Amino acid sequence: MSKRILMIVANPAISTTLGVPVGFWTSELIHPYDVFTKAGLEVVIASPQGGKVEVDSFSDPRDASGYSRHDTLSLEYIHQPEFMKLLENTPAIADINPDDFDAILVCGGQSPMFTFRHNTALADLFMKFYAADKPSAALCHGTCLLLDTTLADGSILIEGKTITGFANSEEDYADHIVGQQVMPFRIEDEAKQLGANFVTKEAFTPHAIKDGNLITGQQQNSGTETAKLVLDALGITGV
Repeated sequence: MSKRILMIVANPAISTTLGVPVGFWTSELIHPYDVFTKAGLEVVIASPQGGKVEVDSFSDPRDASGYSRHDTLSLEYIHQPEFMKLLENTPAIADINPDDFDAILVCGGQSPMFTFRHNTALADLFMKFYAADKPSAALCHGTCLLLDTTLADGSILIEGKTITGFANSEEDYADHIVGQQVMPFRIEDEAKQLGANFVTKEAFTPHAIKDGNLITGQQQNSGTETAKLVLDALGITGV
């Protein structure tokens, strides 16, 4: 029996700071997906509400901004009708049984910063994987769900844990490029306030951390590293 991985992407939303449509980040789904499937694992892509999901425009290699034009792997998948069909009608997390999966990876993007916070159902799902000692991973802005995730005794999951996520240095870059504050809060600041040992590398450098069965990736360039830590935690080597 092959291992099964649950990948969570955000539903479409409207940024409360910029007033524009936002979604999940293309490479944060596709790069780990590529690692998992090439290792022979089965992957299910779900979302909190279910239904069609949308990519952040800046993460689309075809976007006129050219911001992600270097992401040739994502471009390959975008041109695969069978893969894109998986994004047309994702299952909702309410219909997901954690017992059917061996690990979870929550992807980021801009939408998570407006839809993952205080999402009790998502935090509870993640906690079920973690409590069952299954690899429990979150990537980039997807790590914001950890700010609300608590253990059975009510304590904060990330208190005392070494984690990473979208860094202040990267938020500074985004704010500078856009010319205003992009995100309503900063993961690094809030995670540190909750007692996490928040470790980052130079902005946009691939970086992922494993602390027990909790795995976190810094930003959109860290999907492959995050997925490889999940494989390692599952005892899958040589990939």
